[in-house]
Order: sequence, then structure tokens, then C-alpha cells
Amino acid sequence: MRILGADIGFGYTKVTDGRQFQVFKSLVGEANPVQFSESLLPERASPQPPRHFQLGEESVFVGELAERQSRGRGFTLDPALFLANYAKTLALAALAPYVDHGDPVRLVTGLPISFFRKHREQLVSLLQARHQVTAVHADGRVEEKQIYIERVRVIPQPFGSLFNLMLDDSGKVASQRFVSEKIGVIDIGFRTSDFSIADRTRYSERGSASTDSGISIAYAAIANLLQEKSGVGVELYRLYDAAARGTIKIRGKRYDLKGLVEKAYRQLATRIATEANRLWADDWDLDAIVLTGGGGAALAPHLQPLLEGEILPLPADVDARLNNVLGYWKYGVHIWASG
Repeated sequence: MRILGADIGFGYTKVTDGRQFQVFKSLVGEANPVQFSESLLPERASPQPPRHFQLGEESVFVGELAERQSRGRGFTLDPALFLANYAKTLALAALAPYVDHGDPVRLVTGLPISFFRKHREQLVSLLQARHQVTAVHADGRVEEKQIYIERVRVIPQPFGSLFNLMLDDSGKVASQRFVSEKIGVIDIGFRTSDFSIADRTRYSERGSASTDSGISIAYAAIANLLQEKSGVGVELYRLYDAAARGTIKIRGKRYDLKGLVEKAYRQLATRIATEANRLWADDWDLDAIVLTGGGGAALAPHLQPLLEGEILPLPADVDARLNNVLGYWKYGVHIWASG
């Protein structure tokens, strides 16, 4: 039995088996024939996991290969469309490198709080089955396997980060603070911001909610200003790296994004802080607040001064996008391996 954690996000898809992980953009594209697939220069980095898959009658590229090679690319921020058209494909593409043919897999994943009650059973029924997958590696090697997802556990998304802090790699409690105190979690993803409270590990319905204040709000503001300046509508998923670098080149002209990014992040942080302080107005006895998610890391310098309460710093040497998926895996070990 293999235990895996998968975070199928609107921006990125992440998976881990506790020892290794992969992250790729949540893009699905048609698999066009590639006339020349080799790199122009020898690759120095380790080989990438496959990004070309055959699922039934459908042949698709995912992640950066879809962005680079597909003429038609699928990307959406609509939760119903995302689950219906992309979630299963992204999940199987993420799991394939970590699964042996036919061996049972137990999977923990998550959903934003606002989608949890409505879509949890749908996600379980999509994933909990035997799936025939053909992976096409970069060197042309074809690998057929059956991915047998025996059990799926879906939890509210922000609890992934909480479990990552609470549990060790053997699924046992590593920090009593998260067991004995009242902890608020703000998880800023690509589409949503999730707010949740764990009161001595008990979920607080009153203090938990989702809003549409994901980092995509900031990206959309940047894209709109770029279109005014350049006349080009830049897709949101093509701003991930540009926002981090602070520059983007469009039709040979380089645009400085630093000011645009700072302004957009500052405005979004003010919006999220207002939402958190209003939602938690009656929870003045919070012991600490965990700020997590890829968007949380990006907004932290602007957001922390605006929040009321102690902010727990997350490890600087860990990719913030992995906080939830690592917690999913630890929780899976806790309930299935360690009892």
C-alpha cells in the first residue's frame, strides 16, 4: 500500500509520497505531434516526470509541456468546470510516477472550504477507482500502468498546513501547541483564500470560510495594466514567473513589473486582512495565526502587519506551495499507517 498526498490546485498541482514531490502548472492541453522533442543542448538536470499521457481515447499534455506545445490549452477558475474537465487528468498525471502498476494507493487531498461540502463526494467518485494510464516519457518511452486508488480522503484545504506543522513524518504528533491551542489558518491559493480555525484540533464552522481573494486577483490587475501598455492580453498562468522576477518581455520590449506587483499585492493583502479580521471578530482568543499557501508567501510582507494576533512563521527553506500537500501526506500516514 502506498500513501500519497495530492493538492490539485487551480494554479499548480502538487503531489508527494513523503520522500519526493513534483509541482506543475494546472494546465491541460491537446497532445500535438512534436516533430523534434530533444533539447537543443544536452540536459544537465535530472529527467523530468512525464507530461504526456493517454487517458482512454484522449491524449493530453499537462503542465509546462501543455504551455509550451499545445495549441489548445485548458485552464479555468470555475470550480465546477475544473472538477468536471481537469481535476482527474491532473491528479492521475501527478500520481503516475509514484505508483506501481496495480498496487493499491491511499490518497489524501483537499478542497477549499466553500467547495468542500458540495464537491467532496464528486471528487472521491472521480478518483477512487482503477485508472488505465499510458505515460509517454520525454525520450519516447511508453509506459502503461493501472493506477488503483483504493481509498480517497478529502479534507478542508487549510488543514493540510496545520497537519504539516502538527505531525512528523511518521504521522505522530510532533508539536503539542497545535493540539492544545486555538489556531487560525489563512491559506491563500490561486483562486481562493481559505480561513479556518482549529480549536484544540476541533474544526470551527463559525470561523471557517472561503473567499475569492486568491492571488489571481493580483495577477488579473497586473494583466489588465499590461494590456493597456502593450496591447497583449497575457494569460494569468504566464505571470507566475514574471511576477516573481519583476519583469516580463512582450514582443521584444521588456516591462518592469516591480511597481505593479507591489501595488497589486498591497491591495490584495488589505482585502484579505479585512476579511480575516471581520470573520474572526468573535475569536479574539486565537492563540496564533498560520499564514500559508503560495499566495501567503508572496503576500506575507504586506499582510502580516495588517493581521491582529501572533503570526507563526513558516519554514523559509520549504516551498510554501507544498505546505498543504505535505500535511495531506502526513495525515494519510497518521490514519492509515500509524493507526
